[in-house]
Order: sequence, then structure tokens, then C-alpha cells
Amino acid sequence: MPSLFTVESLIAFLLIGLAAGWLARVLLMRPNMGMLACLVVGVIGAILGAVTLGLLGLQFQGLIGTFAASLSGAIVLQMLIGLNR
Repeated sequence: MPSLFTVESLIAFLLIGLAAGWLARVLLMRPNMGMLACLVVGVIGAILGAVTLGLLGLQFQGLIGTFAASLSGAIVLQMLIGLNR
């Protein structure tokens, strides 16, 4: 039985999360956030975006769709973090 997650897909997921977290940081003008925090927010945002959009009945395919879902989740997560400060 083939595995769903390979090393390559994990690396791609982390890179997309890092890029989405960084872009969300730039769009929301949060200069004090480090790269590790961008990675964490991006990866959690990717999960949050995929789950939320899935519940709404929307599905994105491919690299651009995955990045769009990750970016939307990262932006929402950073806005929630900003409310907490």
C-alpha cells in the first residue's frame, strides 16, 4: 500500500507553508515575525485553510490552489494572533 506522505510532499508542504506565512506577514505588515514563526503560521494556516474551505465545499487543486488555501489560512491565523496582542 503506497504512503500518502512522502519526503518530497512533506518538503513541498513546508515550503508552501513558509511562503504563505511570509507573504501573509508582508501583506499584514508584521515585521517583527521571524522565519520560524512564518513557517509555523504558514503550516498551521495551510491546515486551517484546507479544513475551512473544505467545510465550505470549496476545493483547490494543484500548486496554486494549495498556495491560495495556505495563504488564506495564514492570513486569518495572523489576524487572530494580532487580536490576541
